Amino acid sequence: MLGRVISSSRRLLVPALLTVAFAAVSCSSSVPTAAPAPEGDSARQCRALQKELPRTVDGLERGTADPVSDFTAVWGDPAVKLRCGVPKPAVLTPGSEHYNPGADAAEVDGVDWLFERQDDGYRFTTVLRKTYVEVSVPGKYAPEVDVLTDLADAVRKTVPAGV
Repeated sequence: MLGRVISSSRRLLVPALLTVAFAAVSCSSSVPTAAPAPEGDSARQCRALQKELPRTVDGLERGTADPVSDFTAVWGDPAVKLRCGVPKPAVLTPGSEHYNPGADAAEVDGVDWLFERQDDGYRFTTVLRKTYVEVSVPGKYAPEVDVLTDLADAVRKTVPAGV
């Protein structure tokens, strides 16, 4: 009889625990992230990138961007933010007051990135790709470039090289 009571208790306990777990996940905070609005090939490439993005970057778990979009992703707290389909950076745009053809850029695992120092961290933007992908990394995660190694494979697979 005791065995049947324990089994009945477990049957009631498991659904209750699952309900609490799902409630905790659904109550997790979202991270405000401005969503770009790419069109055509860029939108298709960004949607493909979204499907290939890793669950973790530099050991940080993926979160929920606000608003939820096919063109954004976040990891950690404070958040590493990815935005796909952003405009060409001003430092790469001839005629822009910020144009700088000698801007810092480097290749990380087969993907070329523009490096821009921010107030707290870095913003990295793909270059020599058909669609621009931007990744903002808070200074807390220095060296900030480390997150790019976890993103490179997804970018290479989904965003073709070219200009």
